[in-house]
Amino acid sequence: MTGSSPAASFTADDYRARMERAARAAADAGLAGLLVAPGPDLVWLTGYAPTADTERLTLLVLAPDRDPVLVVPTLEAPDAAKAAGAPALTLRDWTDGKDPYAATAALLDASGRFGISDNAWAMHLLALQSTLPDTSYASLTEALPMLRAVKDAAELELLAAAGAAADAAFEEIRQVRFGGRRESEVAADLAGLLRRFGHSQVDFTIVASGPNGANPHHEVGDRVIEDGDMIVLDFGGLKDGYGSDTSRTVHVGEPTDEERRVHDLVREAQEADFRAVRPGAACQDVDRAARAVIADAGYGEYFIHRTGHGIGVTTHEPPYMIEGEEQPLVPGMCFSVEPGVYLPGRFGVRIEDIVTVTEDGGRRLNDTTREMVVVE
Repeated sequence: MTGSSPAASFTADDYRARMERAARAAADAGLAGLLVAPGPDLVWLTGYAPTADTERLTLLVLAPDRDPVLVVPTLEAPDAAKAAGAPALTLRDWTDGKDPYAATAALLDASGRFGISDNAWAMHLLALQSTLPDTSYASLTEALPMLRAVKDAAELELLAAAGAAADAAFEEIRQVRFGGRRESEVAADLAGLLRRFGHSQVDFTIVASGPNGANPHHEVGDRVIEDGDMIVLDFGGLKDGYGSDTSRTVHVGEPTDEERRVHDLVREAQEADFRAVRPGAACQDVDRAARAVIADAGYGEYFIHRTGHGIGVTTHEPPYMIEGEEQPLVPGMCFSVEPGVYLPGRFGVRIEDIVTVTEDGGRRLNDTTREMVVVE
């Protein structure tokens, strides 16, 4: 989580409200509490992001009838005490040679069921189970998938700023030369631009040229970009602790009629996605909107991934825009809408914006053109 701490604009009261909300959600889900290890959930709940990935137990304990407690190694307690959310919780430190699991067990219902961070270390969970054999656990994503899904006004502002920074990076990258250069060189340019426009962390810079564009998660390589290539650009990361993620598909030189037709189809599908965003609609409705457009045009088998994913303090999180997800959309949710068509061995097209749900529809957080862009 280095470089991904939330902006300083969040106060102890903000974090206190989040922890109270999480504890209530745990109770509503029939849980005795939540156990939150270092990672995005801990950052969102407390503002604390340990600088080192350590084997020493660090765990936030939230329960409906108790004040929040952060169990932390003594040598890291001074840093934890500086976190913006520290005034809203109690720090309980432990020294090397002591048993941190016994200290944590004293805070827990000995026969309770707890939600625990997906990224908690197995050694810590197994040690807690050994100390309290009558407890049971569920992953936080399984138990409370929507915990971070609804953003407040300050979070929306940070997400909009991250989106604007990614847009600025695209406006710059479309001016550079693509033909004759390696994918890896353009990807490095993109990463540099994201950092120049304020990103502290770059999570991905996909540059998928020609036939590589038919692989949605193409790993950037040394392929030399050629005249006539369609190129899928997909890039994002964290700015002030909140994510960006956008995709545009450009073309080196003039595209063929078929390439324009497929690009226009994906653009139409993405617009259908956006129009489907409204409070009360199910997540799967957004997926269905784009899929219907692409299937009706005869390309349904070439749209091979979900339509979108949530975004916040991580670039991928719930909710997911996929068939079978009946979670209703709520104002403040933010997620990608990114339909694509991928023709094996030939080319691919993807167009992606981050969208937030408003009181009466949706608002895009990316504003660069969705028309075909021709580059050199």
